[in-house]
Amino acid sequence: MPGTATPSARRSSGTGAPPAPAPGPGEHRAPEDPRESRVSRPAWAGAAVVTGALVLLVAVLAVVDLTQGTAAVGTREVWEALTGQARQGDSSVVLASRLPRIAAGVLVGVGLGAAGAALQAVSRNVLATPDTLAVNAGSYLMLALVSATGVSLPFLASSGVAFVGALAAAAAVLGLSGPGTGTVRLVLAGSALALGVRSVTDGLLLLFPERTEGLYQWGQGSIGQNGAGGVAQMAPVALLGLVGLVLVARRIDVLGLGDDAARGLGVPVRRTRLTVVALAALLSAAAVTLAGPIGFVGLCAPALVRPLAGRNRAFARARLTIPVAGLAGAALVLGSDVLLRAAVSAESAVAVPTGVVTSVVGAGFLVVMALRIRDGGGASAPDRLRVRGRTAVVVTVVVLTAVVVGVALAAVLLGDTKLLLGDVANWAQGRAGRATSFVLDTRVPRVLAALLAGAALALAGTLVQAVTRNPLAEPGILGVSGGAALGAVLVVTAVPAAGAWGVSGAAFAGASATAVLVFGLAARGGFRQNRLVLVGVGVSAGTSALISLLIVLTDPFNATKALTWLSGSTYGRTADEVLPLAVVLVAGTAVALARRGALDLVSLDEDTPRLLGLRLGSGRFGFLVLSVLLSATAVAAAGTIGFVGLVAPHAARALVGRRHVRSLPVAMLLGATLVCLADLLGRTVIAPAQLGAGLMTAVVGTPYFLHLLVRSRR
Repeated sequence: MPGTATPSARRSSGTGAPPAPAPGPGEHRAPEDPRESRVSRPAWAGAAVVTGALVLLVAVLAVVDLTQGTAAVGTREVWEALTGQARQGDSSVVLASRLPRIAAGVLVGVGLGAAGAALQAVSRNVLATPDTLAVNAGSYLMLALVSATGVSLPFLASSGVAFVGALAAAAAVLGLSGPGTGTVRLVLAGSALALGVRSVTDGLLLLFPERTEGLYQWGQGSIGQNGAGGVAQMAPVALLGLVGLVLVARRIDVLGLGDDAARGLGVPVRRTRLTVVALAALLSAAAVTLAGPIGFVGLCAPALVRPLAGRNRAFARARLTIPVAGLAGAALVLGSDVLLRAAVSAESAVAVPTGVVTSVVGAGFLVVMALRIRDGGGASAPDRLRVRGRTAVVVTVVVLTAVVVGVALAAVLLGDTKLLLGDVANWAQGRAGRATSFVLDTRVPRVLAALLAGAALALAGTLVQAVTRNPLAEPGILGVSGGAALGAVLVVTAVPAAGAWGVSGAAFAGASATAVLVFGLAARGGFRQNRLVLVGVGVSAGTSALISLLIVLTDPFNATKALTWLSGSTYGRTADEVLPLAVVLVAGTAVALARRGALDLVSLDEDTPRLLGLRLGSGRFGFLVLSVLLSATAVAAAGTIGFVGLVAPHAARALVGRRHVRSLPVAMLLGATLVCLADLLGRTVIAPAQLGAGLMTAVVGTPYFLHLLVRSRR
């Protein structure tokens, strides 16, 4: 039985079984049966020293954070305010603003750190956190929904609404991935669900700007408070969740032995797991209600505490690990706030949410953990697809071409102003009236942008999936689209007068930088699938945080423009902005079709291409460069549009098989149809209001992506 020591080992230590070796990177070591092992007093004493050091660190960070801000308040003023000796001005600054901010930081850090440790223990997965389980995203959506409907709820009731969203999201992700599942499946399920939920939230922010004013900045995670009322109301909720986790800590330890062993020891597995998830969701909901979704604290805090278990047996116990992870979370939040206020001016620090800093740090943590995880990631088993005859393939292509033409015509004719085919014919011949010409001059480039962007993303997704031999890879998940968006948003916000080629160049530069980073790191020790996906998710999270930072710090008008552009909107596109995408798509299609044989070989395995004389490294590199170029120009022309590079290649292979001479054109036709239809629905269903095509494709793509996860699990 794991963790059972021999009698000789017990005698050599004199205090029971010796400490087991620390778990390897990415592993969760099952704790020993609590009824068979005891932790020695020296071990508990050492744990007390470590805990005391963490408490001292949190206290020091709190004092430093108290002295930072726009008002000149030093240590002496803080002490006088706390002892009631300060002047009225200094006292109000400390007591009404800074102390609530510090208290909120501690409460949020403790809640998220403890929730992350509990979720990792109960799922036996070191990447299970409130972020990867979409818990924070679910809470944020529910609070945004309440704000958008104009309903005014008491602060405590808002926490209840956030709890419902958090619990629903966690249940969905854990249900899709399963307990003890691989890290990649859980992260993919959580990331996909979070992306879909976040898209709906962004849609609410764009549709109801007056009712949700300031919600975007709060949604990045800000511990700034207006008085101590919110902290006072959320503290009992967080305390309830923390105490509940400590009370079930013994069952959590036994659950780490495995479901069968836990049942044999009398632990109700399902009830324990549901209880822990509910308590973790309660802690996360309290944190989100108080300060917004502060990212990755639940990942970093347990990761900092976990190595202590290899040095001290006491830290293998959940009743100690969970509270200590909470203290580490508080130190992370306060440390991020201190770092932020030390790195930028006091006026800028007020505008920048603390969650942006924790997200950047957490993204780096995720990348480092991805590189250390033991990945046996060979290629996934290929889909079992029927071989289609040539006639069936031709019929499929003809039907899809007709569908694309029909959707494009509908997109041109429908909108705020409904037109007829005769109007389009007259416009093409230069004989249309002024009103009709104005409508078509603005609508046709928009339709072309949607069609070309969809085809480009589908082609890029097909190339990425073939090269990585990973059916769940696509430019958005691998961080390439995020890098392109970061480059484009930087130009949109900093140089509003930049032209189409300037935005496209910036997007390509950002996509290239992230692609080099992701594929370079994933190639270390072998081009493993799991490592590639996890590094991509981490880099994508980092680019999202930096984009949020740019939007928060920029001019409000440019911020709205950038947020609209990030939703995948084709609004206001011109022929000049579509031209770079058209050029790249034509060239990319020609290269991909010309190299279709090499693409088939690369997608098979490692050995076959080499046996047939294909230089695998250069072949992969060329296809990846092409996919980056396609993704960057598509993002520059139509904004961030997710899941098209995943859905279209899968559907194409299901329709015509795996040979790329067949699947490439079918995937491009499907991608063009999907984005054009999404853009049409986004600007007609709730007219005169509009939703970006990216939001619509996320709503469609998220269920499809989760369906693929469930199917692959079966």
